[in-house]
Amino acid sequence: MDALMKKELEIFATKARIASTEGIYCAKAGHPGGSLSICDVLSYLYNVEMKIDPANPKWEERDRFVLSKGHAAPALYATLALKGFFPVEDMKTLRKSDSYLQGHPNMNKVPGVDMSTGSLGQGISCAVGMAIGAKLDGADYRVYTILGDGEIEEGEVWEAAMLAANRGLDNLVAIVDFNGLQIDGTIEEVNSACPIADKFLAFNWNVIEIDGHNYDEIESAFKAARDEKGAPTCIVMKTVKGKGISYMENAVGWHGKAPNEEEFNQAMTELNAKLKELEA
Repeated sequence: MDALMKKELEIFATKARIASTEGIYCAKAGHPGGSLSICDVLSYLYNVEMKIDPANPKWEERDRFVLSKGHAAPALYATLALKGFFPVEDMKTLRKSDSYLQGHPNMNKVPGVDMSTGSLGQGISCAVGMAIGAKLDGADYRVYTILGDGEIEEGEVWEAAMLAANRGLDNLVAIVDFNGLQIDGTIEEVNSACPIADKFLAFNWNVIEIDGHNYDEIESAFKAARDEKGAPTCIVMKTVKGKGISYMENAVGWHGKAPNEEEFNQAMTELNAKLKELEA
């Protein structure tokens, strides 16, 4: 990937982290850790990989995206807003009772959201159904879904994985956000699904392991997924929970709470400094 494209993607991801954090702070609730860890891959998906049209969110030929780990909605909302699906200013209404931007994505209210999610484990099943639908219709759109590493402790994930491979869904890419932490602690302490790559391989998926914050590796992985024929692809991406905010990084306590005023100000100082550095 050339340096200019990489810088543009980093700028976008940093802006998404700023908007996500501001939304969670204004809401006094939300899930910052797992939102911040996926901003880089969302930047690549929505700026490079996926066919989308913000002016026509229901465009039939668009690629589909399912946020299976629905609690990371702030990152998705920020990405959609920055792409022009709705005003970035609306991020400040996150989780307010009269807002369309609730704690989990709602496909009936939020432009650009392709599936309502939140019950962990179910999003990948929806993505599999979409991919099967594309095959049946002879359509060429692709389907992408992001799962959490704690989420894949759910049995439904593996039922969906089995069906996807048996149907040869090479139009499906599942991305596992492997940040090592979930609400109750490390995944090892709770109910580890490791080794994650080996499990998807055993279910006959094409599997690629990457650094989820390295754009060269992200680009190579999605290109390889497009080249794969006859099998779905799982991208297992190692990430840092709370990426971009020093005191949140790799801290399980930031799975599901909002920063106070002092913490928010520190976060904005760090993220805006990063943005200034990138835009220089």
